[in-house]
Amino acid sequence: MTKVSPLSNSHQLGLHGNHKTKKENDLLIIREISNVKIFQLSKYKLSSLDLNNLSIDGCKIPTKAGLSSSNSDIRILWQAPNIWIIISEKNDILKEIVKQCPENDFAITDLSHSRAIIEIKGNNALNVIKKGCPLNLNNFTKNNCANSVYHGITISLDMINDDPITFNVMALRSFADSFYHAVTDASLEFGYKAI
Repeated sequence: MTKVSPLSNSHQLGLHGNHKTKKENDLLIIREISNVKIFQLSKYKLSSLDLNNLSIDGCKIPTKAGLSSSNSDIRILWQAPNIWIIISEKNDILKEIVKQCPENDFAITDLSHSRAIIEIKGNNALNVIKKGCPLNLNNFTKNNCANSVYHGITISLDMINDDPITFNVMALRSFADSFYHAVTDASLEFGYKAI
């Protein structure tokens, strides 16, 4: 069975919006992040495991609200007290999670088929997010993350980089088309390239 991308019917490659008078380097880049493994990791209330020494595939688990951590293979986003989202392109990442997170201390839930992720990259990426998200993002920096809404759709927002500004925005798969339309509509003013 083949996995169908959440945005297979929506994501139209090419140049869109106000792009004719701009250099290609000044355009936003919008792409779907697909073929990744997404897991929710929840620490049990009765667990006494020290999180300060816990890492998965060489990446430390963030213990403070609003932070994410990463290396070349994995991103770990703080979601709530004792709850994280793990995103990786590695097919065998679950083995590493299970190895580092004993079943007596953690619940692991596979969310891979239930989420859509859009990457928004460019100088105006922050403005696109601000058009639909009520969070004050003026002090958001690289490796900050938050849960919020975008045009009424629940999202997880993760700032991947601050030069150029790059966000990964994740929503439920069932809202993928509406979510994509809201993001691309907000991007038309700046011009974007869908890749």
